[in-house]
Amino acid sequence: MRRREFITLLGGAAVARPLAANAQSKPLIGFLSSRTAADSAHLVSAFRQGVAAAGSIEAKDAEIIFRWADGQFERLPSLVKDLVARPVAVLVAAGGDLAALSAKAATSTIPIVFVIGGDPVKTGLVASIN
Repeated sequence: MRRREFITLLGGAAVARPLAANAQSKPLIGFLSSRTAADSAHLVSAFRQGVAAAGSIEAKDAEIIFRWADGQFERLPSLVKDLVARPVAVLVAAGGDLAALSAKAATSTIPIVFVIGGDPVKTGLVASIN
Protein backbone atom coordinates (compact mmCIF):
# COMPACT_ATOMS: atom_id res chain seq x y z
CA MET A 1 0.00 0.00 0.00
CA ARG A 2 1.40 3.37 -0.98
CA ARG A 3 1.70 6.22 1.51
CA ARG A 4 -1.00 8.33 -0.17
CA GLU A 5 -3.45 5.40 -0.19
CA PHE A 6 -2.72 4.73 3.48
CA ILE A 7 -3.24 8.39 4.43
CA THR A 8 -6.47 8.50 2.42
CA LEU A 9 -7.79 5.37 4.12
CA LEU A 10 -6.67 6.47 7.59
CA GLY A 11 -8.10 9.97 7.22
CA GLY A 12 -11.39 8.71 5.86
CA ALA A 13 -11.81 6.10 8.58
CA ALA A 14 -10.86 8.53 11.35
CA VAL A 15 -13.38 11.06 10.10
CA ALA A 16 -16.16 8.51 9.55
CA ARG A 17 -16.20 7.42 13.20
CA PRO A 18 -17.23 10.78 14.69
CA LEU A 19 -19.60 11.32 11.79
CA ALA A 20 -21.41 8.07 12.55
CA ALA A 21 -21.78 9.16 16.17
CA ASN A 22 -23.50 12.37 15.03
CA ALA A 23 -25.75 10.66 12.49
CA GLN A 24 -28.91 12.46 13.66
CA SER A 25 -27.73 15.77 12.18
CA LYS A 26 -25.36 16.65 9.35
CA PRO A 27 -21.97 16.96 11.07
CA LEU A 28 -19.30 19.48 10.21
CA ILE A 29 -15.73 18.52 9.41
CA GLY A 30 -13.20 21.25 10.06
CA PHE A 31 -10.20 21.19 7.72
CA LEU A 32 -7.34 23.44 8.84
CA SER A 33 -4.21 23.92 6.76
CA SER A 34 -1.17 26.12 7.03
CA ARG A 35 -0.89 26.00 3.22
CA THR A 36 -2.91 27.57 0.42
CA ALA A 37 -5.90 25.86 -1.15
CA ALA A 38 -4.02 25.63 -4.46
CA ASP A 39 -0.99 23.97 -2.83
CA SER A 40 -3.26 21.43 -1.14
CA ALA A 41 -5.60 20.53 -4.00
CA HIS A 42 -4.17 17.01 -4.33
CA LEU A 43 -4.46 16.42 -0.57
CA VAL A 44 -8.05 17.67 -0.47
CA SER A 45 -8.92 15.38 -3.36
CA ALA A 46 -7.39 12.39 -1.55
CA PHE A 47 -9.16 13.39 1.68
CA ARG A 48 -12.52 13.58 -0.06
CA GLN A 49 -11.91 10.15 -1.60
CA GLY A 50 -11.16 8.78 1.87
CA VAL A 51 -14.34 10.22 3.32
CA ALA A 52 -16.32 8.72 0.43
CA ALA A 53 -14.58 5.34 0.82
CA ALA A 54 -15.59 5.35 4.48
CA GLY A 55 -19.22 5.64 3.38
CA SER A 56 -19.96 9.34 3.81
CA ILE A 57 -21.18 11.48 0.94
CA GLU A 58 -20.05 15.08 1.15
CA ALA A 59 -22.96 17.56 1.14
CA LYS A 60 -25.42 14.76 1.97
CA ASP A 61 -23.86 13.21 5.09
CA ALA A 62 -21.38 15.88 6.16
CA GLU A 63 -20.14 19.36 5.37
CA ILE A 64 -16.45 20.19 5.16
CA ILE A 65 -15.42 23.67 6.25
CA PHE A 66 -11.99 24.68 4.98
CA ARG A 67 -9.69 27.23 6.60
CA TRP A 68 -6.41 28.15 4.90
CA ALA A 69 -3.58 30.06 6.57
CA ASP A 70 -1.91 30.66 3.19
CA GLY A 71 1.55 30.24 4.72
CA GLN A 72 0.83 32.85 7.41
CA PHE A 73 1.30 30.63 10.45
CA GLU A 74 0.24 33.32 12.91
CA ARG A 75 -3.30 32.99 11.47
CA LEU A 76 -3.66 29.34 12.56
CA PRO A 77 -4.94 29.99 16.12
CA SER A 78 -7.75 32.29 14.94
CA LEU A 79 -8.69 29.95 12.08
CA VAL A 80 -8.95 26.91 14.33
CA LYS A 81 -10.84 28.95 16.94
CA ASP A 82 -13.43 29.70 14.25
CA LEU A 83 -13.75 26.00 13.42
CA VAL A 84 -14.11 24.97 17.07
CA ALA A 85 -16.84 27.59 17.55
CA ARG A 86 -18.95 26.09 14.72
CA PRO A 87 -18.79 23.33 16.39
CA VAL A 88 -17.14 20.71 14.20
CA ALA A 89 -17.37 16.97 14.89
CA VAL A 90 -13.73 16.42 13.93
CA LEU A 91 -10.73 18.59 13.02
CA VAL A 92 -8.36 17.68 10.22
CA ALA A 93 -5.02 19.46 10.61
CA ALA A 94 -2.92 19.51 7.44
CA GLY A 95 0.20 21.33 6.45
CA GLY A 96 2.61 20.34 9.18
CA ASP A 97 3.24 20.44 12.89
CA LEU A 98 2.01 24.00 13.46
CA ALA A 99 -1.50 23.28 12.18
CA ALA A 100 -1.75 20.17 14.37
CA LEU A 101 -0.37 21.98 17.42
CA SER A 102 -2.80 24.86 16.88
CA ALA A 103 -5.69 22.40 16.72
CA LYS A 104 -4.50 20.65 19.89
CA ALA A 105 -4.21 23.99 21.72
CA ALA A 106 -7.75 24.97 20.69
CA THR A 107 -9.63 21.90 21.96
CA SER A 108 -9.31 18.86 24.16
CA THR A 109 -12.73 17.44 23.27
CA ILE A 110 -12.89 17.42 19.46
CA PRO A 111 -11.02 14.54 17.76
CA ILE A 112 -8.07 15.72 15.67
CA VAL A 113 -6.75 13.90 12.62
CA PHE A 114 -3.25 14.94 11.56
CA VAL A 115 -0.46 13.72 9.33
CA ILE A 116 3.07 14.89 9.96
CA GLY A 117 6.43 13.71 8.74
CA GLY A 118 8.12 13.93 12.13
CA ASP A 119 7.70 12.29 15.51
CA PRO A 120 4.34 13.29 17.09
CA VAL A 121 5.69 12.47 20.56
CA LYS A 122 8.68 14.80 20.17
CA THR A 123 6.48 17.62 18.85
CA GLY A 124 4.09 17.26 21.81
CA LEU A 125 1.05 16.21 19.77
CA VAL A 126 0.62 12.91 21.60
CA ALA A 127 1.93 11.45 24.85
CA SER A 128 2.92 8.17 23.21
CA ILE A 129 2.52 6.27 19.97
CA ASN A 130 0.12 3.90 21.76
